[in-house]
Amino acid sequence: MTQRFAVSPRETAQMNTAELRDHFLIEQLFVSGDITLVYTHYDRMIVGGVEPAGQIISLPNPDELKANFFLERRELGILNIGQPGQVTVDGQTYELGNQDCLYVGRGSKEVSFAGAGAKYYVLSAPAHKEYPTTLKTQAEATPVEMGAMETANQRTIYKYIYSEGIQSCQLVMGLTQLKAGSVWNTMPSHTHTRRMEAYLYFNLPENQRVLHLMGEPSETRPLWVSDEQAILSPPWSIHTGCGTAAYAFIWGMAGENLEYTDMDPVSIHQLR
Repeated sequence: MTQRFAVSPRETAQMNTAELRDHFLIEQLFVSGDITLVYTHYDRMIVGGVEPAGQIISLPNPDELKANFFLERRELGILNIGQPGQVTVDGQTYELGNQDCLYVGRGSKEVSFAGAGAKYYVLSAPAHKEYPTTLKTQAEATPVEMGAMETANQRTIYKYIYSEGIQSCQLVMGLTQLKAGSVWNTMPSHTHTRRMEAYLYFNLPENQRVLHLMGEPSETRPLWVSDEQAILSPPWSIHTGCGTAAYAFIWGMAGENLEYTDMDPVSIHQLR
C-alpha cells in the first residue's frame, strides 16, 4: 500500500503538472491478478482496485494500518465496473454484476474477490461502529436524472451508500453515467470542506480523455485523466470535469456526514 500525504491550497497553487499528478492522480489502480491500495491522509480514505483475472484475491492487512485485520477499525465499499464476479465476506458469497455495489461493515475479518472479468473499485474509511454487510444492485440504486443536452451535462446519478441508502459510518459512494453527447460533470462546481472525495473515471474510450479541474475556485488546475484512473480531491478543492467523449465515474466521500446534498456551490463566473 502506498501513501499520499495531504497538501494545502497554497502548496498546490505552486505545483507544476508532474507534481499535481504525483499528489492527486492515481494512474494505475487495476493490475491483472493483483490488488492495488493507496492510503490518502485526506480523511484517511483508502482507494483501491482489484482485478482477480480468474484468481481468488484476499483483502490484505497492510502493516501501515497497525491492525489485526483490515476492517478491524474500518468499513469498505466495493463497486464492480467489470464483468460479473463474487465477493466473499466471512464465508458468505455475494454475486456482483456490472455496477453493483457491496458495503462491508467494520469487524469483517476475511474478504476475498473472484471473477475472471471482474474489476472491483474499493473505498475504505475509518469506522466507529458496525453496520451490516449489504448488497445493492444498480437496478436497486436510487437514480436521479440531472442536467440537459443544451448544457452538455445530461446524466444519471446512482446513489448506493448514503444517508437514505446503504447505512455506513462515514463512507458515501455512488456512480454517475453521462448520456451520449454530454461531456460535463458537476458543473456548476462546488466544494465541501467537511468531506474529501475520490473519483474513478471509467467507460471512457481508450483514445479519449477527461480534463479534470481541481483547486480553489480562484486558482484552478487541470489534470488530463485516462480510462480507469482515479483522482483524489481535497476538501478545499472544486471537482469537475469535461471529457472528449461521454464517460462514467464513481464518486466516494468520507468526512463529517452522509448527506449527498452537502455542497458549497461555486458559480461559473467565480472560476479562474
